[in-house]
Amino acid sequence: MSVNVHRVAILVYDGVKLLDVAGPADVFGEANRLGADYRISLVSTTGADVASSIGIRVTVDGHPASEPAPDTFVIPGGDVYPRSAVTRDLVEATKDLAARSGRVASVCSGAFVLGAAGLLDGKRATTHWKIAPELAARHPKTRVEPDAIYVRDGTTYTSAGVTAGIDLALALVEEDHGPELSREVARALVVYLQRAGGQSQFSAPLQGPPPRSPALRRVVDLVKADPAGGHSLTDLAAHLHLSPRHLTRLFRDELSTTPARYVESIRFDMAKALLDQGHTATQAASMAGFPSYESLRRVFARELSISPAAYQRRFRTARPT
Repeated sequence: MSVNVHRVAILVYDGVKLLDVAGPADVFGEANRLGADYRISLVSTTGADVASSIGIRVTVDGHPASEPAPDTFVIPGGDVYPRSAVTRDLVEATKDLAARSGRVASVCSGAFVLGAAGLLDGKRATTHWKIAPELAARHPKTRVEPDAIYVRDGTTYTSAGVTAGIDLALALVEEDHGPELSREVARALVVYLQRAGGQSQFSAPLQGPPPRSPALRRVVDLVKADPAGGHSLTDLAAHLHLSPRHLTRLFRDELSTTPARYVESIRFDMAKALLDQGHTATQAASMAGFPSYESLRRVFARELSISPAAYQRRFRTARPT
């Protein structure tokens, strides 16, 4: 079929994550085998080759000014961000390419580069779940959506960690050429066209680090020692020799949640661990203190948008089942 040339510029730098570059590039390359015409260029701020985060050299085609205006500009992530401030030359190169591009996309911590260039102000965005709070703190004018696999806001696209760049690139191909071609690319690469659930299924335990308050840390100990025990607000307050009102205030002030929801999050994390160990969903529900499998399933649907069985299939083993 006859298609227009679509230029894709990927801006790389020392410390860039190789899969953030190769994943989207392979999606565009596979689309070319099926009739698209993506012209991919790797550029660096100076036009010199760069070293990836694992030490493999990345050969570039030039610097931003040497490249024609791209239809799509992609900034991949790297372990260097957000540990370090984004360098001025990378910010300026990003601004230049973005100003000349039809659309702008970031992969993983590449969102920090877009943020430093002011390109996320007033927009919705996402990044890897582990660093999403830092993106929100560093760029308060950006509405960070930590559970999203990728986010589109106008002509600006941001994606979650690493392999989510593939999800994003598939969405861009679908936008350019329709769902059938995008579906064929996904089949060729043996990936889902749209994966079930958000980033939460990959993230750390819901209840986070131990509370600072001794009383709230005691709640964690009580629930873990006897998950199926009575842990209502009244029961917990009596155990801790506090009034229910005072205990509720402690949860609200320190954890921004309620005692019931926090107890549920502890049980939920215990259930995930039990599923990882090979227990059935029914066993995990009972052992973690849920009154029934159905109650556990509802929490999984709310938090992860997948069922306990689907979670277990994804994370219990890498061996075929």
